[in-house]
Amino acid sequence: MINTMGTPSETHVLVLAGGLSYERDVSLRSGRRVLDALRAAGLSAEMRDADVSLLPTLRENPPDAVVIALHGATGEDGSLRGVLDLCGIPYVGCDARAARLAWDKPTAKSMLREAGIPTPDWVALPHDRFSELGAVAVLDRIAERLGLPLMVKPAQGGSGLGAAVVREAAALPAAMVGCFAYDSTALVERFVPGTDVAVSVVDLGSGPQALPAVEIVPRNGVYDYAARYTAGLTTWHAPARLSAAVAGAVAETALAAHEALGLRDLSRVDLIVDSEGRPHVLGVNVSPGMTETSLLPLAVQAEGLDFGKMLAALVGRAVARGAA
Repeated sequence: MINTMGTPSETHVLVLAGGLSYERDVSLRSGRRVLDALRAAGLSAEMRDADVSLLPTLRENPPDAVVIALHGATGEDGSLRGVLDLCGIPYVGCDARAARLAWDKPTAKSMLREAGIPTPDWVALPHDRFSELGAVAVLDRIAERLGLPLMVKPAQGGSGLGAAVVREAAALPAAMVGCFAYDSTALVERFVPGTDVAVSVVDLGSGPQALPAVEIVPRNGVYDYAARYTAGLTTWHAPARLSAAVAGAVAETALAAHEALGLRDLSRVDLIVDSEGRPHVLGVNVSPGMTETSLLPLAVQAEGLDFGKMLAALVGRAVARGAA
């Protein structure tokens, strides 16, 4: 049962979506779904972009709370959250500091490793160092140190943009070039074969809880941008086809990652479960997608929760924080 008693129907919610990142289209789809769900739950809600008119609007007609449905840097690097803090506007989700930590994958992985949470070995390589030290020598050393196959992805970013699996050393240079098109720093990670799962974590008032894991089965074996948002390219299983013991370990690991990064309200933890049933955290998203094919809504449905009522409860928590 979701408690929405602390969220009066007159509560006015502003949904921020769009932005100027590569994930703008996905964000707009997320925003529209959030908007419809909040209205269905009986709240007054409107959606707008995070553009030059936002701050005047917040000053002249401040909402009771904001739901951030922006993906990419605008919604996830903490900067917008910091601006909302300056304006005294409460919002759903973690604070600016935690968002910054989770947004930068090498930083987040270091914090997870320090907390004893398993995450694949990696190296973060800025484009400038890549060029200065000599691309061939650097790539040879990476392949020697981490082994093949490797996963190459932007150090900051989401939706699988710029990500590639490298199974042969000869393919590594092209993967790095593709990655640098989206970010100035590449994260090169040891590829762990296994089952891709995502665990959404929500806190509706009684502490963080892990929703059922969603298993991801992309047709081409890589959960890239096309696989995420093109109908027919990926199959999802919610809940994931895991044994009870492995499902428990996955949930425990996701909760530990959520807490290690200092997150609140909601997050999505992406993991790989290896052949021995051990979960490894790949990354943590503080502004999960909310589209028809997004993983958090699938997990909410698998848990038997009402999506709109869940969002309304999170809004209620944000409003309460603002009044404290």
